Amino acid sequence: MSSSSITLKTAEDLTKMRRVGLIVADVLDAVEAACRPGVSTWELNEVANEVMTKAGATSAFLGYAPHGLPPYPAVICTSVNEVVVHGIPRKDVILEDGDVIGIDFACYKGGFCADSARSIGVGTLSEEARRLIEVTRQALDKAIAACVHGNRLEDIGWAVQSHVEKHGFSVVKEFSGHGIGRFMHESPAVPNFGSPGHGLRLKRGMVLAIEPMVSAGAEDIEILGDGWTAVTQDRRLAAHVEHSVAITGEGPVILTRR
Repeated sequence: MSSSSITLKTAEDLTKMRRVGLIVADVLDAVEAACRPGVSTWELNEVANEVMTKAGATSAFLGYAPHGLPPYPAVICTSVNEVVVHGIPRKDVILEDGDVIGIDFACYKGGFCADSARSIGVGTLSEEARRLIEVTRQALDKAIAACVHGNRLEDIGWAVQSHVEKHGFSVVKEFSGHGIGRFMHESPAVPNFGSPGHGLRLKRGMVLAIEPMVSAGAEDIEILGDGWTAVTQDRRLAAHVEHSVAITGEGPVILTRR
């Protein structure tokens, strides 16, 4: 990956990205508050759409159709239990006590995009589910701490991989994080695995959407017939968290957290 293909953001750009990042945080706050037994994942999508629309933002997901995939039909992804990412909200998918749900949301406003995801426990969780969410969140924190000018891209992936594997879980390697800015997906790809000290040099002005995807079992996945929904092959639980993070001279700045 050549650093020349990466668009560095100005201070003004980062201010605009922070504004849209706060909208993303507000949407996820509202959806998380609605995650309780008996609620359908389609109802969660409606909550997200209402908050997004009131904020004057536009969905980055609705209608998105890369690589010949069918247009994505919702404004959030709702990935329940064995679904790793890209679960489609449905009226007949009802949350139950003990579920783990990943909520992924991105939107545009003011010419820029922000992207974030949370894994949320519904009701009373099993010990495995609780640990999985906790370790995945910790892995994201460690990855963000590696987002320092002068570090290497694979330092981020190694921070995720080493923490996840230390706790007996697996990194899903099929998907990665990405650069973000005027477009949802920009260079570079940001894998959740790697070797410390390798990869392109991180620079001030880069903004990265870092998103660990973790399985309680093996890393292998399969894509269901809708072309979007990615599930663990062994049907073990999965978790997914994400923040849009700016690399600055003062260290990493999380754009999608209040």
